[in-house]
Amino acid sequence: MFTFLGGIVLLIVGYFTYGKFVEKVFGVNEVRSTPAFTHKDDVDYVPMSTSKNSLIQLLNIAGVGPIFGPIMGALYGPVAFIWIVLGAIFAGAVHDYLTGMISIRNRGAHLPELAGKFLGKFMKHVVNAFAILLLLLVGTVFVTAPAGLLHNLMDGKVAMGIILGAIFIYYILATLLPVDKIIGRLYPVFGALLLISAVGVGAMLVITGAPIPELSLTNFHPDNAAIFPLLFLTISCGALSGFHATQTPIISRTTQNEKQGRKIFYGMMIAEGIIAMIWAAAAMSLFDGYNGLNDLLANGGPAAIVSEASTLMLGAVGGTLAVLGVIVLPITSGDTAFRSARMIIADYFNFSQKKFTSRLWIALPLFVISFALTKVDFTILWRYFSWANQSTAVIALWVAAMYLFIAKKNYWIAMIPGIFMTMATTSYIINAPIGFGQSLTVANIGAAIITVAITVIFFNAAKKARANNVQLDEDVSNWNRVA
Repeated sequence: MFTFLGGIVLLIVGYFTYGKFVEKVFGVNEVRSTPAFTHKDDVDYVPMSTSKNSLIQLLNIAGVGPIFGPIMGALYGPVAFIWIVLGAIFAGAVHDYLTGMISIRNRGAHLPELAGKFLGKFMKHVVNAFAILLLLLVGTVFVTAPAGLLHNLMDGKVAMGIILGAIFIYYILATLLPVDKIIGRLYPVFGALLLISAVGVGAMLVITGAPIPELSLTNFHPDNAAIFPLLFLTISCGALSGFHATQTPIISRTTQNEKQGRKIFYGMMIAEGIIAMIWAAAAMSLFDGYNGLNDLLANGGPAAIVSEASTLMLGAVGGTLAVLGVIVLPITSGDTAFRSARMIIADYFNFSQKKFTSRLWIALPLFVISFALTKVDFTILWRYFSWANQSTAVIALWVAAMYLFIAKKNYWIAMIPGIFMTMATTSYIINAPIGFGQSLTVANIGAAIITVAITVIFFNAAKKARANNVQLDEDVSNWNRVA
């Protein structure tokens, strides 16, 4: 278990070392007023404590992604551990921290608005459409996945349609009501279930001496699927996820002080990386090798792996609690996915959200479209979600790099993972059947050319933006109240 336990130790060390470095690069201003106070409306802008914000942030970002993704990524072997650890420390947590902090500096703005400000007005429209598409896919995936788990948990005694309806009703309430009424009150309970699930399975892997494979660069995938770019899109949440860029503004509007950012944004991504390590390890070690894992995935999908691993590790009662913890994850991301979509649309059209009816008219069409998408095959939805998710992460990283470049700070911390993931996502969509269906060689060459071109365009635009003294942050000098 040296690779597994060592990876978790590295994640924790990364928080205290590289996380502190990234915080220093950004430059926290502890006396600067945050949007929670300057734009307080008791609906979306509500000051909340660090512990509550951290828990909500973790549950927001940790959907089925850090469980289902690593389970499917486990087919590649221990190389998945490398991506989870390095991805979380140097890409995912940097992505989450910078998008969260830049949002705080810009009245809690969502990614489309930030893209418009730092990458141009055209990108605002592109990213807005992209973000809404991603959030609808996330919301739909995070309806069907927990519904399937609950359906199996109850041995099919409750109809799938009833379960879907109940989840949708909860999502509607969480989307429309003030953030501290439903989300702020229920998430501590959900968090307890999450801890039982992740910590319980992880502890039992160690106690029982599960045969977790050690570090190897060998590709163990039974179908010989290419590690690059497929692994980097299969495992998104847990390493790097653009979905997080749609969630951090929810908490950037409730954060009381900038000094809390590293714990809330960087730290909770590290916690998600640990969850991903646990489920990747369980998938690699409990099902008679990669062929056994592949067969179980083919017959029952990642949900079957979750049920089997939980019961095997924790018994009937503990396993049921663990499965409930896994069910909680997508539900607590699905609710905020729809909430984020509502907020992005409201910001785009400059609609006030103080009135309940104003929120309702935006949210209802989203739920109608999502319900229609539940009829689409889950595996197809997941493929489109994976690409849309990582493409959103690429945009967020380029936004962060532009912000740091204009500020004359170390932009490479965002730009290096941005370049790498630009290459990976472009190669994937050129090669994948859901994309252009070209050979992997053609895909990699095409992706390399496109990535170089985007990098050149970035530097030209960044130099002009710096010369024009683009305003980085909202002016809050007239606001005296500081948390």
